[in-house]
Amino acid sequence: MIQKQFELTRGYLLKTVERISANTAGIQPEGFNNTIHWQIGHVLTVTEQFMFGFPQQSVNLPENYISLFGNGTKPADWGEEVPSIEELLLLLKSQAVRLREIPADRFSEKLPKPIMGFETYGELAGMSLFHEAHHLGQIHTMNRMIKQATVNS
Repeated sequence: MIQKQFELTRGYLLKTVERISANTAGIQPEGFNNTIHWQIGHVLTVTEQFMFGFPQQSVNLPENYISLFGNGTKPADWGEEVPSIEELLLLLKSQAVRLREIPADRFSEKLPKPIMGFETYGELAGMSLFHEAHHLGQIHTMNRMIKQATVNS
């Protein structure tokens, strides 16, 4: 069941983001402290943290992704080169493959210590799915606001 949810949610995220131009993804709409570009990197980074123990246990992303896309970060603070949308999409796709490869019985395993009150790997996976769906909603909202602002200008 969790695998299907990852497939559905990530598939929808990828379809959505692939239709957004890099220019649009770099615009910060009024009332937001980030961009669609940041949202994409944030989903990738946080999913890697939750599901694969990044950065301590996972080497699938560059370590600087925490300072670019981790909780509490924003594009206004970016002082280094940021990966392109295309690069982030490739990493989201490869992460989706790794998510599908997680054995089903792993989701019932207890975590070494609770994380945010979650005690099993499956509970943490559920949080990861909720998080991704939340940010997908943010991406939809931001994209609509940017399009509307473009029409009105």
